[in-house]
Amino acid sequence: MSSNPKDRTYSKTHEWFQVNDNIVTMGITQYAADELTDITFVDLPPVGSTIEPGRAFGEIESVKTTSELLSAIGGEIVEVNTALVDQPELVNNDPFGVGWMVRIQAADLSPLDHLLDSRAYDEMIGRDM
Repeated sequence: MSSNPKDRTYSKTHEWFQVNDNIVTMGITQYAADELTDITFVDLPPVGSTIEPGRAFGEIESVKTTSELLSAIGGEIVEVNTALVDQPELVNNDPFGVGWMVRIQAADLSPLDHLLDSRAYDEMIGRDM
């Protein structure tokens, strides 16, 4: 059994993408949150910003390191999880739920076809299924 939700796709850089029509909700995986340990700051772009596939659009800081956030898709940011400004630990506590980061009006969903499903992602990170 997969330990990651099956209703989304996963990048090799540990971001997840969940599609609802042309709106894609994005965040980081539980594996990434666990590796970062205590998340202390999340820097996200403002609503209305345009992001490009494969490019960094924000940063996440923890007591261990600072990492770039990468998007597999391009488009316009239509919503930002502003709760993360005051409560970045939400990413540690529930990265697949209240710890989501941005919602993107996708210009093209086809790059998501090249990402991993939950089973392949679990295999990549070495989790037993």
